Amino acid sequence: MGNKHFLWGFCAAGFMALVFGAGVVVGEDMAPEKPRGVTVGTTSTLDLTKNLDDFQGRELRVRLIVFEPGGAVPLHSHEGRPGIATVIQGTLTEHVPGKGVFERQTGYRLIEDRNTVHWAENRTDATVMVLATDLYKP
Repeated sequence: MGNKHFLWGFCAAGFMALVFGAGVVVGEDMAPEKPRGVTVGTTSTLDLTKNLDDFQGRELRVRLIVFEPGGAVPLHSHEGRPGIATVIQGTLTEHVPGKGVFERQTGYRLIEDRNTVHWAENRTDATVMVLATDLYKP
């Protein structure tokens, strides 16, 4: 996977300004300029062009995103790349410009639609894992 796709992978990861539901407002900070302390596991994709005519040139992507303590993904949009991400371990802090900062606990599902703009970080001392699925154009 090229560097361009790798960076987009972090953005998806990330995440997630998926319209998460309720969370605890913590306060807004500055988004990092590039990912730090984040590992994206092996990416599995499905070419939807071969399965559905309406998704010409898109792939369904599923990734495990691991945030080490202090890890973060930069501010990003999900315009043209809708997805769903689930926090499967730990507490992820999601920053949504103009809306606040939210603590997303294990089990929380983020719905990332075309209006989602956000960034995320791990403010804890433990590893945070997110299972992220999205439709993207490679």
